[in-house]
Amino acid sequence: MSSRLTHNQLNMTPTIIGVADSIHYLVGAVDSLNNFVGLNQPLDIITTKSLVEAKELLRAQHFTSAVLEFQTAYDEMCGTSTAGPYRQIIEL
Repeated sequence: MSSRLTHNQLNMTPTIIGVADSIHYLVGAVDSLNNFVGLNQPLDIITTKSLVEAKELLRAQHFTSAVLEFQTAYDEMCGTSTAGPYRQIIEL
């Protein structure tokens, strides 16, 4: 399967989100409107305890790559300008 899927006519990209100082990763997809949604249903976002577990979950659904995004609130809390979250396409 490719690294994209279609859900309700919206092009979606499998995505793993890691948040600074958090002990889990969120697994879902980003749609063409830039909304983070579940892979199968809009509210079906999955939480995993590790990046390895998140990648295995997507591999089990036959994805070959995903976007890995790391988010932090530190820049905003300190008042510095931010370039946005760090994103990288990873092979699964």
